[in-house]
Amino acid sequence: MSAFSYPEAIVAGLVQGVSELFPVSSLGHGVLLPALIGGKWAQDMNMTTPNSPYLDILVAAHVGTAIALVVFFWHDWVRIIGGLFTSIRYRQIETNDQRLAWLLIVGTIPVGIAGILLDKIVQHDLGKPIPASIFLTINGAILFFVERMQRNRADDEKFMAALRRSDGSDDDTVLMPTVSATDETTPMGAVTTSVAVDARLAKLGWGEAVGIGTAQVLALLPGISRSGSTIVGGLLRGLKHDEAARFAFLLATPAIAGAGLFKMPDLLRPEMQGSIGPAMVCLVVAGIAAYFSVRFLTGYFETRTLTPFGIYCLVGGIGCLAYFTLVR
Repeated sequence: MSAFSYPEAIVAGLVQGVSELFPVSSLGHGVLLPALIGGKWAQDMNMTTPNSPYLDILVAAHVGTAIALVVFFWHDWVRIIGGLFTSIRYRQIETNDQRLAWLLIVGTIPVGIAGILLDKIVQHDLGKPIPASIFLTINGAILFFVERMQRNRADDEKFMAALRRSDGSDDDTVLMPTVSATDETTPMGAVTTSVAVDARLAKLGWGEAVGIGTAQVLALLPGISRSGSTIVGGLLRGLKHDEAARFAFLLATPAIAGAGLFKMPDLLRPEMQGSIGPAMVCLVVAGIAAYFSVRFLTGYFETRTLTPFGIYCLVGGIGCLAYFTLVR
């Protein structure tokens, strides 16, 4: 088995760190990009090859991504884990932090079970360019059409509000919320904002948390995005884009960390000795890329939608499918 090269490790880390959190599927890009490059890259970065070092390199990338998520949401995780411990200690679920902690646990269970049972089967059987192209296209269609549904729903709500105002049944007076100078411009303001969002997330029902968390299972299919699936699940249950994205990133943290740590012993196999260095480089690169990705996306979803990512996946998926079926 050939050793993984450092350029391959850097690219693998960048792809994982960015596409894991952007709703475009890291696994799909991890299959398609090497196949498009071809040559030794396609050979080395082929997850269907028995004992492929690529799978072990992706383990390191997952660990790096999980570390980045923990660092970015550090203050939130301290608060949420504190809520979990007090909930266990006093045998109660009363505060928002306590409830959110249990919602995240309940939401992570389905993907944890599915990952253990289906991971190798799905990757070995479907981790090829044509299935990945098909699933990437499906991912794009889901993102695009769910956003169309959200837009139509918003237009209907605006129309009904206008009707209520026209017949005098609604007060035209708009009360603007009072915003202090610390709400958005200081770290304390950012913490206050996250607490407010978490208070709304804590109102999710147990079944809703399981449903949103179960959407992560679809990410086992190369081309279907973990974050995209969970954000869509949150939107369909009435969350705003920033709320759905935040819940998706919090849910992804234990899932990605668990997957990485569960497979970490594979990096210590004797045949992996020549790839340990590239694996560590991949971990660092993935962590840096993931940190800046989540930093960008948390701001992006405050005012923007999934539509650009849906279009990207549709165009990329259809283009790759045509290339691998007609050209290759």
